Amino acid sequence: METLISQKSNPGNSAEIRNLSDIDLEYEIRTLKKKLNAVILAHYYQESEIQDLADYIGDSLQLSQQAAETKADVIVFAGVHFMAETAKILNPAKQVLIPDLNAGCSLAEGCPADLLLKFKQKYPGHILISYINCSAEVKAISDIICTSSNAVKIVNQIPESQKIIFAPDKNLGKYIIKKSGRDMVLWQGACIVHETFSERKITKLKFENPGALIIAHPECEEVVLNNADFIGSTSGLLKFVTDSSNEEFIVATEPGIIHQMKLKNPGKKFIPAPPESSCSCNECPYMKLNTLEKLYLCMSGRSPEILLDEELIKKSYIPLKRMLEMSK
Repeated sequence: METLISQKSNPGNSAEIRNLSDIDLEYEIRTLKKKLNAVILAHYYQESEIQDLADYIGDSLQLSQQAAETKADVIVFAGVHFMAETAKILNPAKQVLIPDLNAGCSLAEGCPADLLLKFKQKYPGHILISYINCSAEVKAISDIICTSSNAVKIVNQIPESQKIIFAPDKNLGKYIIKKSGRDMVLWQGACIVHETFSERKITKLKFENPGALIIAHPECEEVVLNNADFIGSTSGLLKFVTDSSNEEFIVATEPGIIHQMKLKNPGKKFIPAPPESSCSCNECPYMKLNTLEKLYLCMSGRSPEILLDEELIKKSYIPLKRMLEMSK
């Protein structure tokens, strides 16, 4: 089984992008969307101008649900590679485009299917629950897929006598263990963004902003989660700040979500949690590879396109379908 990717053009070509300076990109993208009968799905971590053009904005679970239900002929996925693969698995007859093929994921890259299969074979009698941040090949050897939104709910539906392996995110796995009370064997992977958050700097931010609540994604390390007033998925964090009467929040996740937080809560203050270093490491370098220019180029050239082997689609669809059913 292997992933096949069409690369008829290179949307990341800087010379091409410079020639787009006189084009009204937003107008052209909307025009192409109608022409192609396309839907644009964007993750919360995308740049704000892409979020503003998207038909649907969400976290991995919400976007998977939208991909499963769409009536569009073309799915344009402004996110990372595993998300576009998921859309293709759920819609094998539809064309799925992604603005930049290099928009990957550290979790997916750090969990090759062949190594995970060998790891799984060490624990007979265990089922494999994989976080959706994984390749199609990993999905194909998994029993159930989950997201940060539904992980605890799904684990709680597994009989207590059933042993579980959880991959690839060890921090999310530890959080699930704590919330569900279930023991699980963990693959030792982690998100490069969520591992950068500094407990020391977050504590300093709290001291400087004593009225702010600390909110964190469960992919963060335990020392950060221990300081959080609320822990939740990306959509869960957005709902929390919207429902809360509090006016200030320190946000320990990729700062792309802050755009939606500000749109829904214009009177509230959102402070991005800093990493240990002085770099912009709290921004996902993969998500930020997608730009408005690349979005236009991929739609106008209908490339790069995600193509998956038929056998791979069939096998990886089964655990995804289980996730969608168990999420109801």
